[in-house]
Amino acid sequence: MRSEGGTRQAAAPGVRTAVVWDALEAVLAERAKATGRDSLDIVDAGGGTGGFAVPLAELGHSVTVVDPSPDSLAALERRAAEAGVAVRAMQGDAAGVGELLPPASADLVLCHSVLEYVDEPAAALAAVARLLRPGGAISVLAANPLATAIHRALAGRFDEARRVLADPSGCWGDRDPTPRRFTGEALTTLLAGAGFAPGEVHGVRVFADLVPSRLIDGEPGAAGALVELERAAAAHPVLREIATRLHVLATVQG
Repeated sequence: MRSEGGTRQAAAPGVRTAVVWDALEAVLAERAKATGRDSLDIVDAGGGTGGFAVPLAELGHSVTVVDPSPDSLAALERRAAEAGVAVRAMQGDAAGVGELLPPASADLVLCHSVLEYVDEPAAALAAVARLLRPGGAISVLAANPLATAIHRALAGRFDEARRVLADPSGCWGDRDPTPRRFTGEALTTLLAGAGFAPGEVHGVRVFADLVPSRLIDGEPGAAGALVELERAAAAHPVLREIATRLHVLATVQG
């Protein structure tokens, strides 16, 4: 999207994604300065219907979405068409991006809500590392087991909350739809093992999933105030540990 002066601008961030967008905008600005290119090559691994991909394309970047679901990719193409942008859609698994795309072809790879579901998270990150150009970055967003324990307890599922805390994968039982969850320490260790230099861990949706929607929708200015609260809590050394999702930006060296 463009302002009247012709400069691309991002849409106002949503309550649940503001912290992630802040980080992405910063890393994209740094990468554009380092490369001298305003249009960067971005891969959204497991990008689904384009919640991040389409806005990034609207900012003028070249975006490729790799996702295993043909239905999600079809929805992505409709969404991109409605926004008047081009997004390349490729069917495939996040762990197989290295077979779908050439090495050293991306400036930024999004890996949001992916590591919880791939068979081998370390192998998926290694594939992404090969895909990135030197100095490129990966954006990782993953479910946090501590938040899951809190939410199960608030729902009255006390035994399940206790299982989350005891289970190495952060699962609450056989019916848990999420195979694994990650603490901030686990994410940074995994990224370092794949050859990345991890940045600071930020909490995403520290309060957003706890505040009733009627309070956000019914009070003027409440959504904006909650966004600012989320931004303040994202790097708080205690509050970030109970966020629904944890976010890390990491770079490849070279």
